[in-house]
Amino acid sequence: MSDDPATRMKNTAAQATENATQMGRNVVDAGMAKMAEYSRIFSDMKMPPMAGMPDMDSFLALHRKNLEVLTAANKVALEGAQTVARRHMEIMQETMQEVSETMRDMTNVESPQAKAAKQTEKMKASYERAVANVKELADLIQRSNGEALNMLHHRFAEAMDEVKSLADKNAKPHA
Repeated sequence: MSDDPATRMKNTAAQATENATQMGRNVVDAGMAKMAEYSRIFSDMKMPPMAGMPDMDSFLALHRKNLEVLTAANKVALEGAQTVARRHMEIMQETMQEVSETMRDMTNVESPQAKAAKQTEKMKASYERAVANVKELADLIQRSNGEALNMLHHRFAEAMDEVKSLADKNAKPHA
């Protein structure tokens, strides 16, 4: 293993990203398996039609769609989190490389005034990059969460229309 801090940080960040990615995959896989199990259990249930009750097959189909969209939204959120983690790792690698370069530059024989000017310039550039990186990460998170929430919002609206349709279908006109 290298003694270089940038390399150690890069390796640690890569391992953490891989661990988080695998954990996310495991969660999505477990969710999909549970959804399949619930779908199988619900599909095996046969309820006799009852007056005023919705058609169970239609009701279960509606629920199945809800679970599918929820799983898809979770997958989108997980992929977004993985993208953020990867980009964060890249930013950390760039930062560690910059720190190493700065330390090398500061060992050059220069006047104290030149070193101070160079250090001030590097600090300003580092600050501007840090602000840009935070904004980029925030945008990635917002975009990912927005996409997942949009999926859930559309499914909720569809589900409400489907429930209303089921209720209207089962409503009996009073004579």
